[in-house]
Amino acid sequence: MSDETRAGEVAEQAATPEKIRKGSARRERGNRTGFTTGACSAAAARAATLGLLLSEVPDTVICRLPNGQEQAFSVTDGCVEESSGLAHAVIIKDAGDDPDATHGAHMTADVRLLPDRAGEIVLKGGFGVGVVTKDGLGLDVGGPAINPVPRRNILDNVRAVAGELLDHDGLEVTISVPGGDEMAKKTLNARLGILGGISILGTTGIVRPYSTAAFRASVVQAVDVATKQGQTSVVFTTGGRTEKFAMRQLPDLDESCFVQMGDFVKAAFSSAIKHKLPTVYVGAMVGKLTKMCQGLAVTHAWKAEVDRDILADSAREVGAPDDLIEEIRSAETARFAAERLASLGLAVTFHRQLAIKAIRSLKGQYPGNYRLAVLVCDFEGQFICRVNEDEAL
Repeated sequence: MSDETRAGEVAEQAATPEKIRKGSARRERGNRTGFTTGACSAAAARAATLGLLLSEVPDTVICRLPNGQEQAFSVTDGCVEESSGLAHAVIIKDAGDDPDATHGAHMTADVRLLPDRAGEIVLKGGFGVGVVTKDGLGLDVGGPAINPVPRRNILDNVRAVAGELLDHDGLEVTISVPGGDEMAKKTLNARLGILGGISILGTTGIVRPYSTAAFRASVVQAVDVATKQGQTSVVFTTGGRTEKFAMRQLPDLDESCFVQMGDFVKAAFSSAIKHKLPTVYVGAMVGKLTKMCQGLAVTHAWKAEVDRDILADSAREVGAPDDLIEEIRSAETARFAAERLASLGLAVTFHRQLAIKAIRSLKGQYPGNYRLAVLVCDFEGQFICRVNEDEAL
């Protein structure tokens, strides 16, 4: 959870008769799993291939997922044009209880016969599937954004049912996603150089609700792309608001330098160190900044609460009155401390103390030959302070 959204949750909790702390088991979320864009594409491709062979697309298809599991999918909009040697099938993506931008997408496969091209399977991206325009993704520039695992899974499922047809002919498989261009606007694809549509993703075929694995992987991938573009700086931010703030502070840096690491501090810094990037910036607000002082590899609220002793000690170090220090020590949020100290004219000195502690913690946790600077903003995204490594160490 980012600093940008925490305040609403705290207010909601305060309105209930009994407060529920962030780590409480009573805070339940849906846990129904779903299927990746890759799994749905593979199922659609398998169904369309069957349609080409049987002259009729089945209503249900069994697809083998990358994890080896066999799964039944309902097929919609199946049709065969025998005169042109083309079959068409759609799988509607169900992301389960995950808040996925591609939930409900019509993952579409068109499979066309390629006469006298024995054993050949050509995989293409159609409308709504992004086109790769930058190095660093492990995909061919100019090709479709179909990641390696789903690519293999699609081809394997087609081969599994094509059988003897491939002894003398080939197949062209085109994956498309109606509306995929609009879905992509809700993702970071453009930042990674994937334009015009969504990516076809999934290493297991299964979407787990609120999965951290996908986000962590996107952080690592974004650093890879920045490095491939020849960038020497990376700017890690905790969310959209802190990223916009950091972009205003560092206008000379290319957009590819800015990476929303969210809660994944360890993944972000490990990637930067692996690529030997000489300059690392962090853009954050008080809550995540305090979590970095704590040395947390993952700063999500479900992992650990903000250490209010760090906040209280920092307030004491900048001259806050004793009664306020004790209030901060027992407060529910880091925002309480930030707002009370701002009312006393201590916002800059307080946040500087936290930034200094964060730098010391981060450099201790993630040693390397890079220069670190922390940029701090308030809850409106307005500049508070910047602290460079040499001011802290």
